Amino acid sequence: MPVVVGVSFRPVTKVYYFDPGALLDLATDEYVVVETSQGQEIGQVTWSPRAIGETFLAGDLKPVVRRATAIDLLERDRFQRKEEDVLTQCRTRARELRLPMTVVSAEYSYDGARLVVSFTAEGRIDFRDLVRDLARMFNARIEMKQIGVRDQAKVLDGVGKCGRQLCCSSWLREFNPVTIKMAKQQNLPLNPPEISGVCGRLLCCLAYESDVYEEARKQLPKVGAAVMTPAGEGRVRRVQPLRETVTVRLEDGATQEFAIGELELQGGKGGGRSCSGCSMRRPPQPSDEEDEELAAPAERSDLDEPPPGGAPGSKRPRSKRPRHR
Repeated sequence: MPVVVGVSFRPVTKVYYFDPGALLDLATDEYVVVETSQGQEIGQVTWSPRAIGETFLAGDLKPVVRRATAIDLLERDRFQRKEEDVLTQCRTRARELRLPMTVVSAEYSYDGARLVVSFTAEGRIDFRDLVRDLARMFNARIEMKQIGVRDQAKVLDGVGKCGRQLCCSSWLREFNPVTIKMAKQQNLPLNPPEISGVCGRLLCCLAYESDVYEEARKQLPKVGAAVMTPAGEGRVRRVQPLRETVTVRLEDGATQEFAIGELELQGGKGGGRSCSGCSMRRPPQPSDEEDEELAAPAERSDLDEPPPGGAPGSKRPRSKRPRHR
């Protein structure tokens, strides 16, 4: 199996795999110079060298060139201190050109040869004049990178609805897909302002417990299913997956909460497990003892009476209807 080392280029960002070569003693938090498709960059070791399966690799690995020296780190810090002033000038120039875009960040490469400007916009932007002006102002190769609103929130940082620092800025390195189905599984109100983050998209934390809710719901009947409770028959109005309870509306109109072990699904037995989850009422099924009692007469009738078509070779019995003359 190939040996890789995990490297990230900015705090709390995606981890990339590189070939450590002979540097198998790299430790976490060390700085290294790596070869990328854009040239050499300084990154921080996030995962020490380890062997992984080839299925996790999307292509050929770029090499780790060497450990970063003190001079490399001083040069990187010198250009990073300029980024705040560069960002201000980029925003000012974009406003002067009346470009419908929001400049979010400006990041230098460690040697100052390349400047990456990240921005958000509704559609495609013709920023050729802006690139030409920035290249003349900063004497560097300019790269414009359009990002989404979630990446914008990650860069700008902020406080979430929970009162804590945004997950994407504090520890979440990559964004996972979040769907409205996750909010439905957790019985959350489907009101966009209440389940959306500062970026305007669905809260990332909806995905944290999604697997737990999905597994718990497999043991519960679906809303609308007919169930038998200790208080009588009723229909499921609400389920609480974490508490493993179900709210049932009884036939007399009362609403009551029951534990999952107290329910019996109409048309099936045991523990309130849902079949197809349909809300159609099914007739009660006989128990095992009733099955045997009902099966015995049927077996005797098969022996005593001929089949509807008669025995093989026998004449078909005449109908007793009166003949019309």
